[in-house]
Amino acid sequence: MKPTIVTMQGDGIGKTVLPEAVKVLEAAGFEADYVHADIGWKFWKKQGNPLPQKTIDLLTEHKIGLFGAITSKPKDKALEELDPSLKGKGFVYFSPIVGLRQHFDLDICIRPCKSFKGNPLNFIRRDASDGFEEPLVNAVIFRQNTEGLYSGVEWTNPPKEVRDAFNLHPKMKKFKDVPGKDLAISSRIMSREACHRIIRAAYEYADKFGFTNLTVCEKPNVLRETSGLMMEEAKKISKDFPNIDLWETNIDAQMMWLTKNPEDYGVIVSENMFGDIVSDGFAGLIGGLGFACSANIGKEVAIFEPTHGSAPKYETLNPSIVNPIAMIMSACMMLDHLNETEKAKNIRNAIAKVVEEGKVRTYDMMKLRGSQKVFEQGACTTQEMTNEIIKYVKR
Repeated sequence: MKPTIVTMQGDGIGKTVLPEAVKVLEAAGFEADYVHADIGWKFWKKQGNPLPQKTIDLLTEHKIGLFGAITSKPKDKALEELDPSLKGKGFVYFSPIVGLRQHFDLDICIRPCKSFKGNPLNFIRRDASDGFEEPLVNAVIFRQNTEGLYSGVEWTNPPKEVRDAFNLHPKMKKFKDVPGKDLAISSRIMSREACHRIIRAAYEYADKFGFTNLTVCEKPNVLRETSGLMMEEAKKISKDFPNIDLWETNIDAQMMWLTKNPEDYGVIVSENMFGDIVSDGFAGLIGGLGFACSANIGKEVAIFEPTHGSAPKYETLNPSIVNPIAMIMSACMMLDHLNETEKAKNIRNAIAKVVEEGKVRTYDMMKLRGSQKVFEQGACTTQEMTNEIIKYVKR
């Protein structure tokens, strides 16, 4: 039976790039039914809910989602844009993609960052002979997706029972005289089971694809309990994979080393916040967020998305200038998940050929400022990039 894919275009350029990915999937011979689902800022403003129940129901039924992008804004801005009839009724904005991750327990986030030969945005560095070298970057970040600092357990002006609980910790003495209205608390919560699942998944991936090292990127010298728990589980699991070296880095040092010797790193495991940071850092080395794809995988449901944002300033540009490659590669990750690996390989090879050939480039690949003027300088449209990829897919 053909799978049914729940497509969630979302906001901004999500509406542009997701249909392009579907075109490429169809060109590669992938047969599926597609059902649209609502998500994003428009539904927050009109309904006070950016994640309608119907969307949750569709994902519950069909299990696979392809997601574009969303616009998220701080609490005060979100309330300003809420429909006047809904204001004062207790509605609170919460990121719908984070909501999906938590609702379906999509705890394993995979973000591959692999450089394409010939990409003018690839990281280069000076070598010892005063020339330049371009190291191959092939890092895969496994980000724990549902806990840590993104678990959403936080307060401004915390209620008395919360403050009393925190006051049991001796280091809260520093804040004992801070008025509640001037105090905000976020909790970094990590469970042993979630740490175990993400590290086990990362090791299995490393073993399957021949990576020789796995790095736990945390901050256990300061965040002793939460980062310490992640490292403790990694040491246990590492005994099952003796051919894969276990490395440990602090997030701050990792951000320095990823531009010093990025080719040394294979699979990296981090908590939610640190995984977000380090994956964006590595994405910058392979061309930026226009090349950054990801998967959110739970025990039953999986959702695939580019890691770029909604870029609303580019939404109305006609023709579109944005790079669809991250969205297309996210669709490839979906194909892998569905065991359509040959089709995924075909698409990735097509992308690699287009990038290396260099005849068709989006504005970001030409290091241009985003505007309609990029076409005067030789940049292609979003659709032209898609069509060029399709040309190679069909060969």
